[in-house]
Amino acid sequence: MTDPRAERAAEDGGASSAAVAAAAPTDAAGDASLLALLDRLAGLLERSDLTELEVESGGTGLILRKPAALAPLAPVGTPVQPAGSGQRSEAAAGTARSSTGSSAIGPASGGSSGSGGAAPPVTAAVSVLAVRAPLTGIFYASPGPGSPPFVAVGREVVVGQVIGLIEAMKLFNEIKSDQAGQVVRVIAEDGALVKAKQPLIEVVPL
Repeated sequence: MTDPRAERAAEDGGASSAAVAAAAPTDAAGDASLLALLDRLAGLLERSDLTELEVESGGTGLILRKPAALAPLAPVGTPVQPAGSGQRSEAAAGTARSSTGSSAIGPASGGSSGSGGAAPPVTAAVSVLAVRAPLTGIFYASPGPGSPPFVAVGREVVVGQVIGLIEAMKLFNEIKSDQAGQVVRVIAEDGALVKAKQPLIEVVPL
């Protein structure tokens, strides 16, 4: 006994096969006409100056492009430089940066680049101390005529050391240093009048 479901499936299968068989010639004919259309459009595009061709018919659209249309485009605004120009451009940019930076560097950069030698050392400021006259009178740099002076340039003095004599009202007063260091200058002249608070010698601390 045959199953009715099997008979129905057989009937349905036969119908489907028949439908496919009936539709096959139509599909094959459509593919052939589509390929022929593509060949004609490709030939038309090749002979023309166009790089792209778009055709739309019904619900079907076709776009044909030449290989040139598929090449990547160069970025807009980027100039094409010949070979070797990149190095020259970088060198020019470096020169521009150097000339711009030289104004900020100042004379020190110019001196080192021009002569090639080191910059002269900077001498630190030295504090100079003065020993002043405590009163007005005649200053004597030595204890007597023909005697060596109490102090001289280059010699050292200590606090309380006698550096000279001042004659006032027939009295000779010993002038003692209130600074310690090396004598760099003797200001008062032997036998000259000095006034109170006037510098007698100058020393630098050691």
